[in-house]
Amino acid sequence: MAMLTCLISLPFALSLKVYSYFECREKRTDPTKSRKVKYDKTVFYGLQYILNKYLKGKVVTPEKIQEAKEVYREHFQDDVFNEKGWTYILEKYDGHLPIEIKAVPEGSVIPRGNVLFTVESTDPECYWLTNWVETILVQIWYPITVATNSREQKKILAKYLQETSGNLEGLAYKLHDFGYRGVSSQETAGIGASAHLVNFKGTDTVAGIGVIKKYYGTKDPVPGFSVPAAEHSTITAWGKDHEKDAFEHIIKQFPNVPVSIVSDSYDIYNACEKIWGEDLRSLIVARSADAPLVIRPDSGNPLDTVLKVLEILGKKFPPVENSKGYKVLPPYIRVIQGDGVDINTLQEIVEGMKQHKWSIENISFGSGGALLQKLTRDLLNCSFKCSYVVTNGLGVNVFKDPVADPNKRSKKGRLSLHRTQSGDFVTLEEGKGDLEQYGVDLLHTVFLNGKIVKTYTFDEVRDNAQLKEKNVCEVQ
Repeated sequence: MAMLTCLISLPFALSLKVYSYFECREKRTDPTKSRKVKYDKTVFYGLQYILNKYLKGKVVTPEKIQEAKEVYREHFQDDVFNEKGWTYILEKYDGHLPIEIKAVPEGSVIPRGNVLFTVESTDPECYWLTNWVETILVQIWYPITVATNSREQKKILAKYLQETSGNLEGLAYKLHDFGYRGVSSQETAGIGASAHLVNFKGTDTVAGIGVIKKYYGTKDPVPGFSVPAAEHSTITAWGKDHEKDAFEHIIKQFPNVPVSIVSDSYDIYNACEKIWGEDLRSLIVARSADAPLVIRPDSGNPLDTVLKVLEILGKKFPPVENSKGYKVLPPYIRVIQGDGVDINTLQEIVEGMKQHKWSIENISFGSGGALLQKLTRDLLNCSFKCSYVVTNGLGVNVFKDPVADPNKRSKKGRLSLHRTQSGDFVTLEEGKGDLEQYGVDLLHTVFLNGKIVKTYTFDEVRDNAQLKEKNVCEVQ
């Protein structure tokens, strides 16, 4: 961190402890208003990255204290900077943060309204530190939201793939990350892409691979994959009259691996019918199932374009009927829809394909801004609130309960997360989880006094987030 931010002390100077928690609040909506996607459960992911990059080790230095002191004197036009508190941390803890963070395992799929992690000070002199870390910790909303949104799309794809093919083969590659250039920063790209890879294995945002390898680790050399792919300049640079030559050149360059070729530079339907279906047909049918041509439309109404492309290709490359009664193109040719894809259009496309008796085996999807950027903290109502303090030697359960918005009522006291005998999650408030009958607390200490004490590999994250049969049945 360039400087020590958010440095105004809490008002109760005699406090000995501040305890706060993070949750994705349960949204109580008007029953008369239907939402296409409810996001009832969230995927917990990204805390390990934040702890490693921003909070572990010697966070406080003399240089940072001096810089913050100068900046905040000018910024607030007053001496609000807690120099004494930061100097205490520097001298007693060598700049390490005296806080404890407990959290659910990364990759856990938890219903909204439950505690996901807690933060508390471990030194009475540093009670104010708990909510100093709020801002950086709440930024976990982003990887949680990307991973959750991605997993909901995986549920949709799994449902329709199962219904139209009878199996889930290839599911991990059905939604490809096209979002690198559509995000706000290099760091956003890395975090968001890694969150998507919790659920899928296809990505063009290679920054996510670096984040995973550095902060989580995998048993495999890389956690995500891609294929050679053309983009518009590699086609249009040949000129409109030589589109066929561009296609032929690229497909010959990659005879033994899947190759994706954008085909809408001029006329996607002519490209499918005339160029691919006639002029270059012999090159396509000679390819193997392990090295198909993947045709990419990139404009027009997504559903209409996909259906028309499949119809044209079906006439030129006759499909077979699978065991479920749906049409499947020959294995040497497939389609990827990468334009206008979000969770709603994805649902519309696969439903439209099903109605027209096309199997989801024929298609994969690419998503960019909607996958990594067109998201906010409000989507899952991510919130960090103080719920317990010790002041003047007395422990007090605290909460907020705004009269104008019951959704923002916060939890009281020390919290714990448990599984009931039926397998449901329940958050216990006011320290009730300390009673033995509730069983083990699912919150584990991951950070203590500047050190990360528990970590998860990315393989463990994926295992925790994996879809089960009942998850597929949840899709309406």
